[in-house]
Amino acid sequence: MTPPPFRSRREHHDDPRSATERDAILADPGFGSHFTDHMFLTEWTPDAGWHDARVVPYGPLSLDPATAVLHYAQEIFEGLKAYSHIDGSIWLFRPEANAARMRRSAWRLALPELPDEWFLGSIRDLVEADRAWVPHGGETSLYLRPFMFASEVFLGVRPSKHVTYSVIASPAGAYFPGGVKPISIWLSEEFSRAATGGTGAAKCGGNYAASLLPQQEAIENGCAQVAFLDADEHRWIEELGGMNLYFVQSDGSIVTPALTGSILEGITRDSILQIARDLGHEVIERRISIDEWRDGTADGTITEVFACGTAAVVTPVGALKWNGGQAVAGDGEAGKVTMDVRSALVDLQYGRADDPHGWMTRIA
Repeated sequence: MTPPPFRSRREHHDDPRSATERDAILADPGFGSHFTDHMFLTEWTPDAGWHDARVVPYGPLSLDPATAVLHYAQEIFEGLKAYSHIDGSIWLFRPEANAARMRRSAWRLALPELPDEWFLGSIRDLVEADRAWVPHGGETSLYLRPFMFASEVFLGVRPSKHVTYSVIASPAGAYFPGGVKPISIWLSEEFSRAATGGTGAAKCGGNYAASLLPQQEAIENGCAQVAFLDADEHRWIEELGGMNLYFVQSDGSIVTPALTGSILEGITRDSILQIARDLGHEVIERRISIDEWRDGTADGTITEVFACGTAAVVTPVGALKWNGGQAVAGDGEAGKVTMDVRSALVDLQYGRADDPHGWMTRIA
């Protein structure tokens, strides 16, 4: 069924937060703790397709106990940010890439694919309604969470015939308010994040649920994140619980694990590959083993390690730890290549640098 042109309606909000309440939240928003006054909703059925697009007051969703997503985890989501530039305009970073990845995730989870026009329109209309919630200054932003789930009321293992798509927004403060600091990573030697032929390349909640137990183990061992190996040989580095990895070599080249079907194709990941090339680095996508990580930091072949994701952008990795040892790249501090890449990306997102690849989209 060909979807109709995107058009949404806005429902009146009887009781939005006051400017005083909003300003108090924006002064110290944290991350993922506060939400704007509105949200976007639309539904899909086989007969009607995508329909009834609307921006409504933010509030609870009413779900029947037999709603399919609660039993069979048929759901996907995305994450992107709206950035305020110095002139007050508001921009998105590569939103069309998020739209494309959401379509790929939907296909893998047997959900209906949301047209790019609807994805971008839903975000534009929500940001327009809650423009006053976009923070200004520093590395603040409005975090946007589009998500889709099986909302049909039934018990049975089959794709849902009723699907709900929504977008919510949350003002976000600087991820590193005290400055960028290296993190320690725990190596998961028992658990895997995803398997060959599984849902690792889709952005679905089940992948993150699978990472929570090893993430707990990481925290218990004084680490901020957990690194996963492949499920077949337990030898090849894949990704962290929610971030992609990079290894800076002594010759200046940058290596990142090749996409295998069980690694999420991060949009920040892909952007950094291009930015690194722009900065003059050779970029190599290939399989990299855990032994190469350990040996490379010991003999100086690997001089820096960093991770990336939408929330933290670029995060230096100080040490990899496991039962009985650790591997530290360089002096364990944030390296020059890491910080150069990070600065180039952040400056582009906040409008402080040119946009040679046309990645930024103005929405307000």
